Amino acid sequence: MTVETDQALDAFYRDVDAVGLAPLWTVTDQLLTPVPRPKSVPWLWSAETYRPLAARAIQLIPVERGGERRVLSLRNPGLGGRPYAAGTLWGAVQCLGGRETAPAHRHTPGAIRFVLEGEGVFTTVNGDACDMRPGDLVLTPGWAWHDHSSTSDASMLWFDGLDLPMIEALDGVFFQPHPENSQPVDGAHNRSEAAYGTAEGRFTDDQVTGALDPAPSPLLIYRWADTAAELDRRVAADPDAPTVAVEYTNPRSGASVLPTLACGMRRVIGGRSTAPRRRSGNQIFVVHRGTGHSVIDGQRFAWAPGDMFVVPSWSAVEHHAEQAADVFVLSDTPVLRALGIYREQTLTAPQEVTSTFVPQ
Repeated sequence: MTVETDQALDAFYRDVDAVGLAPLWTVTDQLLTPVPRPKSVPWLWSAETYRPLAARAIQLIPVERGGERRVLSLRNPGLGGRPYAAGTLWGAVQCLGGRETAPAHRHTPGAIRFVLEGEGVFTTVNGDACDMRPGDLVLTPGWAWHDHSSTSDASMLWFDGLDLPMIEALDGVFFQPHPENSQPVDGAHNRSEAAYGTAEGRFTDDQVTGALDPAPSPLLIYRWADTAAELDRRVAADPDAPTVAVEYTNPRSGASVLPTLACGMRRVIGGRSTAPRRRSGNQIFVVHRGTGHSVIDGQRFAWAPGDMFVVPSWSAVEHHAEQAADVFVLSDTPVLRALGIYREQTLTAPQEVTSTFVPQ
C-alpha cells in the first residue's frame, strides 16, 4: 500500500467510528467463532469457605425492605466483577436466620431453590406455602409472588439459581415489591404437592430431549425422597452403569420445570467415573452428598457436600466419585433447545489433567 492509501484508510476508519458504525471485516473472527468462547471460566465455591461467611451475614445483615434478600452471589472471575456464575446463569447461597421472613416480591427472571441445610422454612409462591427440607427443589416461576419465612430458631441455607443474566441480556427485567411484607397463604401448605406430588411425569431419564413448554411446572416442590427413589430405581435397573441421572419435569407436558431453566440430579457410583462430555449452554453443579472430583477442560476440581462449581458452555467435563455422590445441576438447556442451537458431544477418552483447582 502507498502512504496515501494508508492515510485514506486511517481517515475512513476514524469517520466510520465517529458515526457509530463498525466494519465487520475487522471483527468477524471475534463474533463468528468455530465453537463457543464463553467469558466465564470453570470455578468452584467451597462450602467450607461460604458457610462461615453465611453465618456472619446472618449476624450482621438484617433482612428487611431495601435489602430484600441475604444472598452471597457466585461471582465468576471471568465476568469482570459481575455477580453471575456464568454468562446466562445466576447462582447464590441464600441465608435465612431463625424466625425471619424475606419480604414478598416478584420479578420476570425465573428462579429455583435447592435446599442445602436447615429445617422449618417455607417459601410461599402465589399463595402456596411450600415447606422446605434438605435436598428439596422449589420453583418460583417468573413473575410469581414469593417470600421465605422461618418458623424455626435455626438458620437455613439454600442454593438460588436464576436466569437473571439471560433476562437482563434480553432487556426484559421487571421487579415489583408486594404491598405487604408477607403475602397471604392460601389454604393449607403444599397445595401444588397435594395436586401433583405423586403424578406421573415428574422425572425423565437423563434429560428432556423433546417437549418444550412456555408454561412453568404446576408442581412447585420436588421432594428429595422422591428424587432419591427415582435414582435408586435406575441404579437397580443398570447396576453396572457408572452414573445415572434424572431431570425434574413438568408433569403436565414432560418439559423442563421452567421454560428457561432445567434442573436435574446425577448420581455417580462410588469408585466410578462418567465419560467426558461437552454441551452447549452453561451448567452449575451443587453437591448434595458424597465426595469426588470433576475434570473441566483439564482442570481438576475436588468437591464435597455443599460445594458448587460451574461448567461453561462447551467445556469438557467428567465426574469421578470416591463415595456415592448425588449432584444437583442447573442449566439453560431449554432455551438452547427452543432456539435449535443445542449441541452435545461425548469424548472417547478421559481428559488429561493439566492443573488442580485450589479454592480461594
